[in-house]
Amino acid sequence: MKHPFRLFIEKYSSLSPVEWEEISVCLEREEINSGNLILEEGKVCRHLYFLESGLLRFFINRGGEEVTKFFTEAPYLCTSQQSFSENLPAKESIEALEDSVIWRITAEDTFRLLTLPGWNLFIRKLTLEVQKFTEEILEEIQTTTAEQRYRILLEQQSSLVRRVPLKYLASYLGIAPQSLSRIRKKMIGNS
Repeated sequence: MKHPFRLFIEKYSSLSPVEWEEISVCLEREEINSGNLILEEGKVCRHLYFLESGLLRFFINRGGEEVTKFFTEAPYLCTSQQSFSENLPAKESIEALEDSVIWRITAEDTFRLLTLPGWNLFIRKLTLEVQKFTEEILEEIQTTTAEQRYRILLEQQSSLVRRVPLKYLASYLGIAPQSLSRIRKKMIGNS
């Protein structure tokens, strides 16, 4: 049976057995308990993470309050992009919202493996996909209300809505938890 990370990569790019062997020796498995941080704000992110199972939350600390930037559901790849690529202190923290299994690969190995055609194509395609997701999120924030964004979340990522605590969903939408409760009640009343 193929490794879950190999299966994920092969959705974007084919890998030869030799390429996979080079990649697989760089991977380190880690189990993260719910509530624990994978990365703490202010520390340099030195890994690219493949989330095999679980759920992660990216958040920043603004004036003593946690503001949720986004969530990563398994299976997917994630990192603190600027910290990872520029070796700078991270502006965000990454927290496991559920018990999670990750596979880590160092920045050094990530960049060294770019000489492999399959890995290089995978990273380029994934980077474009993440850029597209980021642009969609920015457009939603600029052109829709919190209620409309919540409806979009329900339509496109209903499992996320069920798994994420209300306070984090509200923070992600940029509203108070009480406001999200009112939106939910209103939607139930209209259905």
